[in-house]
Amino acid sequence: MRGKLFLLSFLSAGLLAAAWPPWGYAPLLFIAFLPLLYIQEIISTDDKLKGKHIFLYGFLTFFVWNALTTWWIWYASEFGAVMATMVNTILMSFTFLIFHKVKSVLPDRIGRFFLIPAWITFEFLHHHGELSWPWMTLGNGFANQLSWIQWYEFTGVFGGSFWVLTVNVLLVEILLYKKTLATTLARKRLLILSLSVIIFIPIIISFLIFHNYKIQENNVTPINVTILQPNIDPYKKFNSDFQEMTEQMLVLAETKIDSTTDYLVFPETALVESIWENNINNSWTIHRLQKFLKKYPKLKIVSGANTAYEFSKGEKHSATTRKFLQEDSYYDSYNTALQIDSTKTIQVYHKSKLVPGTEKMPFIKHLKFLEQFALDLGGTTGSLGMQEERTVFVSPNSTSKIASVICYESIYGQYVSEYIQNGADFIFILTNDGWWSNTAGHKQHLEYASLRAIETRKSIARSANTGVTCFIDQLGTIHQAQKWWTASVIKQTMYSKVGTTFYTRNGDYIAISMLLISISGMLFAIAKYIRNKMAKVDQKQIKIIQN
Repeated sequence: MRGKLFLLSFLSAGLLAAAWPPWGYAPLLFIAFLPLLYIQEIISTDDKLKGKHIFLYGFLTFFVWNALTTWWIWYASEFGAVMATMVNTILMSFTFLIFHKVKSVLPDRIGRFFLIPAWITFEFLHHHGELSWPWMTLGNGFANQLSWIQWYEFTGVFGGSFWVLTVNVLLVEILLYKKTLATTLARKRLLILSLSVIIFIPIIISFLIFHNYKIQENNVTPINVTILQPNIDPYKKFNSDFQEMTEQMLVLAETKIDSTTDYLVFPETALVESIWENNINNSWTIHRLQKFLKKYPKLKIVSGANTAYEFSKGEKHSATTRKFLQEDSYYDSYNTALQIDSTKTIQVYHKSKLVPGTEKMPFIKHLKFLEQFALDLGGTTGSLGMQEERTVFVSPNSTSKIASVICYESIYGQYVSEYIQNGADFIFILTNDGWWSNTAGHKQHLEYASLRAIETRKSIARSANTGVTCFIDQLGTIHQAQKWWTASVIKQTMYSKVGTTFYTRNGDYIAISMLLISISGMLFAIAKYIRNKMAKVDQKQIKIIQN
């Protein structure tokens, strides 16, 4: 028996990994949970097996899945790879255990369906916690199956998670169906009909959208964009001559710029000079870019940068504030996006979805001492500063508004939609994926960007330091993808739809609904547990009185 359960655990893990981008076959997700759900069925009907066994077999499945899918983190940090895998595995295993516990007290007809709200609740909370790591959200698994998921503009990736989980549960219900006095054949027929509808209706809707969508209709004013892929080693750039690197980037960029170019996009932390925002106009880099712009008055430069801000005396500090070593004053460091144009105003946005362990130490407000353990990947180490508002860069004539999304932020659907709510017409993703070498990591990150284009129906210009730099249209289709680890520059006219999508306006409403259902289910389970305990106590008291 134990051998069979171990084999089923590994089978689920293998199916999940084999479905995942960039090389996986996404439809395998529809059967990936079947072996694990069969394990749960066996354990729930065997008095010798308990909840700890659910956690054990779930742990095996989720550990192997995480390890096979995100092993590439090892290239950036061995410790980070181990922690990401272990934390995610433990959280997933606890989620499956909670599902098992709640299912055991729910009516048989609906018990197994509790997996859907329980799992999506985990994914939703994992988008927002201190250890936030939503890379493995099930809806992300369709990132290379774009013609199937055009309806993400209504649901976001949680719609994909709901789809995957519902199909798995319905399949298990059908496969384990047993006709009894309480369950008729009509229920099985209903399950089969429901399964067919759940699988095929979304695909049909998506195909209709995909093949009838008009990229160049109902658009805001198009913009001509040039994107740079400078290909500078991320482990060496912060110790190199920043003036020389800036000159090299401008020389490369000028090969694809003319008087009609509206935007030039540089990647994350392309400007490595330590720029003080208090005196930003005194920066050599800023002066050099402003001088460059005099040749192209229409041009705006959007670039990643390392910046810092010194607090004045009496000014309120943040949780990430640092003290100068030789002075009694404080500052914050930021991973920043800047827009530099023909005006004297430099527009600034600070990255605010930070990578745990490198850009942000979890629970920093209460565990400040953890700063010393932050991973050093070059540049500023320790927890970086953030901001509350999703700042949108506005062109001097207000004809275009840009969402400057920095690296890790691009895997958060609702977060990106906040830029669109603030008026953004186009999305520029500034990233540096060179930490992971030429592995699945940077390819997954690229394909996840396509999901943001579908959710928002906004075109994307993606500038990646070492690759992959590209354009992505409103259907999520990638154009002019550049080769990994090559210096290059590309240009294209970008189009984006006027207005906002249903998902942009309503956010993660599916996940919030599942959260409420999960809370209700757990409260019901707790209440039933307490009632059963009290009933046992009453029975004991009755027996004592009778004796």
